[in-house]
Amino acid sequence: MFKGFYKTKNTRTVPLLEILTMAAETLWSNKLRTGLTMLGVIIGISSVIAITSVGQGVQKGVEQQIQALGTDVIQILAGAARSGNVRQGVGSSSTLTWEDAKAIATQAPSAQMVSAYLQRNAQVVYAGQNTSTTIYGTDLNYPEIRNTHPQQGRYFTQEELDTVAQVAILGPTVQRTLFGQGVNPIGEKIRIQGEAYEVIGVMEPKGSQGPMDRDDQVFIPLTSMSKRLVGNNALVGVSVNGILVKGANQEQLEAAQFQVTNLLRLRHNIYPPQADDFRLTNQADIVSTFTSIVGLFTVMVVAIAGISLVVGGIGIANIMLVSVVERTREIGIRKAVGATNSAILNQFLTEAIVISIVGGCIGMVTGILLAFIAANTFKFPFVISLLSIIAGFGLSLSVGLVAGVIPARNASKLDPITALRSD
Repeated sequence: MFKGFYKTKNTRTVPLLEILTMAAETLWSNKLRTGLTMLGVIIGISSVIAITSVGQGVQKGVEQQIQALGTDVIQILAGAARSGNVRQGVGSSSTLTWEDAKAIATQAPSAQMVSAYLQRNAQVVYAGQNTSTTIYGTDLNYPEIRNTHPQQGRYFTQEELDTVAQVAILGPTVQRTLFGQGVNPIGEKIRIQGEAYEVIGVMEPKGSQGPMDRDDQVFIPLTSMSKRLVGNNALVGVSVNGILVKGANQEQLEAAQFQVTNLLRLRHNIYPPQADDFRLTNQADIVSTFTSIVGLFTVMVVAIAGISLVVGGIGIANIMLVSVVERTREIGIRKAVGATNSAILNQFLTEAIVISIVGGCIGMVTGILLAFIAANTFKFPFVISLLSIIAGFGLSLSVGLVAGVIPARNASKLDPITALRSD
């Protein structure tokens, strides 16, 4: 029974396989205690892997969504209107015009492409169906800058823009809501604020960006939006909510940002120390800022989850110390038949490491499964890094090694005579 726990003239080293076998038998004979001991490690490792995966998945998903809008794009938003001393949201004031966009296109050398747009929420009706959605009045450059194109039908033409044509391109969500799944709406008439518009296209799906469904939109010519739905509320020209500026590359974008800022200040008669009546945002800066925030948040939560591993290690140490007390007589018998201190030390240390490694493996599988479920439930990319798997396994091994040292050392130093006398 105790073969391998002591050295003889014929046995110079303790067989590793035998140590592992006896450790497994001991742990299996106390399944409940072993399972409860593993629980802390399982929770810690699964938390670290799942949280790391979710953080990386969310980060990658948002990066993809922002990049789909173009990282080489500057967005210029109209200033915020004031009602008394209350400042309303950005874009609530009529400080930008279509003429500003045209001036940028001709006078800012680094601006490769420019597009202006108007945006309003409105009710869209077809037959007995209706939905509240976002209406965008745009020009011809909008699809190219936003990297969004019709998957059915077409976008409107310059002639339709010039003649204030009542045509519309639906987002996939609006198309499904009004017409049903798989129904071709091309050629049908919808009503927007009582005005009839012919459907000429359906946009390709873009998915959601946070709470915003980017497929829940309708696109119409900017001229139609301005004259029929909004009305020209600027003193001069056609008022717009925003202007998009595309640069050839990141260097060109930085130059364009400088040129656009100075051009708009001149056009709007803004001089220091006056505040700008517009705001510029750079998509690349948004990606960088978001990546940094999510990265810091993930590190913080993983660190908190790592506390579970410390708790798990304390649990292993505690159970192993109790096990030493319970098995004192057994240790005395083994020493009496020739087991060395190192053999006893190796046996108890192996039991702690086995508990930790098995718990770590279960935790890794659980963490990957939780991350997969979260990715499919909340619709973001499923990302599992090899580094998190290696780190998880290394942590579980380290926890078992550290937690098992003191109990194993105590077991190996027991006096065999005293141990045999214990009950």
